[in-house]
Amino acid sequence: MQITSIAAIYFLFWVMSAFIMLPFGVRTAEEAGEEQVPGQAESAPVNFRPGKLALRATPIAAVLTSLFVANYINGWVTVADIDFLPKPPEAA
Repeated sequence: MQITSIAAIYFLFWVMSAFIMLPFGVRTAEEAGEEQVPGQAESAPVNFRPGKLALRATPIAAVLTSLFVANYINGWVTVADIDFLPKPPEAA
């Protein structure tokens, strides 16, 4: 597997893990006991920290990418292992 492919897979895992982690640790103005700004949605976070989110997503993406590459090299799970659909009948 080429290094560019590994980098692309890492990026995909990073974006996926960042999106999955977005709702964790978010507090609304009501939960934080702060006053809302006029026009602010009730569900808007009080202080969104994208840097902290990026720091959390980075090691998760690294572990997932490592597992993906290890599976690619060693062949632990193949397409045949996850093919659960029945085979079509042979054409006569």
